[in-house]
Amino acid sequence: MTNEEFSQLAAKPRHIGIIMDGNGRWAKKRALPRSVGHKFGARTFRAIAEYCIKLDIEVVTFFAFSTENWKRPKEEVDGIMQLFIEYLQDSFNRKGMQNMRVRFLGDRAPLSDEAKALMKNVEQETAEYKNQLNIAINYGSHDELVTAFNKLNGKKAEISAQDISEALYTHGQPDVDLLVRTGGEQRISNFLLWQSAYAELYFTDTLWPDFKEKDLDQALTFFAHRQRRFGAAE
Repeated sequence: MTNEEFSQLAAKPRHIGIIMDGNGRWAKKRALPRSVGHKFGARTFRAIAEYCIKLDIEVVTFFAFSTENWKRPKEEVDGIMQLFIEYLQDSFNRKGMQNMRVRFLGDRAPLSDEAKALMKNVEQETAEYKNQLNIAINYGSHDELVTAFNKLNGKKAEISAQDISEALYTHGQPDVDLLVRTGGEQRISNFLLWQSAYAELYFTDTLWPDFKEKDLDQALTFFAHRQRRFGAAE
C-alpha cells in the first residue's frame, strides 16, 4: 500500500497495537532452535516498523516481551534480551528508523544496566520526532494499571478516567484503534487493556516472522470497513 492509498482509506487508525506472536512455532516448523525464530521475528519487527513510518501512522506499539515471559527457559530469555540490546545498538542508525519518537513501555528495573542505558539514549535521541513508536518490554497491562493507581494514590479524592489515562505508560497518546495479533491465537494477553477498550481486533494465523507489509495492508483494509460506534446505537 502506498502512502496515498493509505490516506484514501475510509477510516485510518491513529494507534496500532501489534502482538508479535509465533516466533517459536515458526522455528519449530523448520526444525530450528527457537532463538532463530526470534532473530527472524526481529527482522520482521524492523520491516513493519519502517512500513508504519512510511505510512505516517501516528502511533504504533509492539509487544516485545511480557512480564510473564520471564517464565520461559533462561537460555531463551537471555537470547531475547541480547537481540533487544543489538536492536537498540543498530536500528536507529538505519535510515528508515529515523522518523519516529521511541518510548519503552514497562518496568525497566529487572533489565540489565546496559539495556537501560541504551533505552534512555534512544528515547533522548528520538525525542524530536512527531510520530510515536512504542516498544513494550517487560510489560503487562495489570502491572501498568497497578503502577498508575499507586502513582495517583492520595493525590485526589476522586480519580477520573482521564487521570488514569495520564498515569499510564502511554500518557499523551491516543487509545488503540486497531489491535493486530499474529500466530493464530485469539486473545490479547494482558496487552494495553485500558487503551484497547474500543479497539478493533484483527487476528491472523500468519506467524510473526512471515508477516509482511501486505499482511498489515489487509489489517488496515479490515479496519477501514469497520463501523465504530463506541457504544452508540446504529
